[in-house]
Amino acid sequence: MQINRLFEIVYILLNRKTITARELAEHFEVSVRTIYRDIDALSIAGIPVYTSKGKSGGISLTDNFVLNKSMLSEKEQEEILMSLKSLSVMKFLDVEPVFKKLSTVFNKEGVSWIDVDLSQWGSDSDEKDKFSLIKTAILNNRVVSFIYYNSNGEKSLRNVEPLKIIFKGQGWYLYGFCKLKNEFRVFKFTRIKKLNLQNDVFKRDIPNGTLNISDKLHDSKMVTLNLKIHENMAYRVYDEFAEENIVKNSDGSFNTIAIFPEGDWIYGYIMSYGEYAEVIEPDYIREIIRRKFEEGLKNYI
Repeated sequence: MQINRLFEIVYILLNRKTITARELAEHFEVSVRTIYRDIDALSIAGIPVYTSKGKSGGISLTDNFVLNKSMLSEKEQEEILMSLKSLSVMKFLDVEPVFKKLSTVFNKEGVSWIDVDLSQWGSDSDEKDKFSLIKTAILNNRVVSFIYYNSNGEKSLRNVEPLKIIFKGQGWYLYGFCKLKNEFRVFKFTRIKKLNLQNDVFKRDIPNGTLNISDKLHDSKMVTLNLKIHENMAYRVYDEFAEENIVKNSDGSFNTIAIFPEGDWIYGYIMSYGEYAEVIEPDYIREIIRRKFEEGLKNYI
């Protein structure tokens, strides 16, 4: 993230005095152009950074510059540290070095007030590598290619201009411009396979007013489901449905009403409750579930 990089650039300059843009680019694994944008951002923020040419040239801070903690109030210092600590729970973002450096500058001991692991059960280092590669592609405006499996299990080769990484509904998504479909699309991380960073560079911004993730996550139509769920599944009901969509019945069971994307995913979701869930409405989905259970039963007869 840029704020992480900006703080570390200042920290490096305080220790190195002068460093080239290429050295910084290699250190952060970004382009030289990105480093110069960071230098502009620091300058706008009032940090006295300058560039010089020649054999001993590079990027430097003025000799009398000190990162003065008095520039920030106590509350601002706490909020910066709290924000960095919040980001560190995402596991994929390595903000701990910056957190430690700023804790030293602000003369504050860090309190570990939160610990969250957003990775899936059984996930391995491939997921972290995928996140890191996509982040690199976004920061350097590089096209990525990958095999993608849609909700029907159909695979296709995609070349995508990545614009944003999104966390929504317990899952990670990539938002970008798909060259195959010639439009902005959202791709679920777990369905992205054989990810590669391409040499092609793109220049594209997210159009104003078009990033409605909920609308783009599903190509299928939405359907309102009324489910009756057994009391034995109470732990799932309260995990998976908003409180305002839950009605507890006198017999201990629950009725839930919620909007879902129609398709095999929702059929599998309903059936995952086994004998503990019944579709009340709509009738045609109730019939689909009945047929699927009948077909599945044939495997055991």
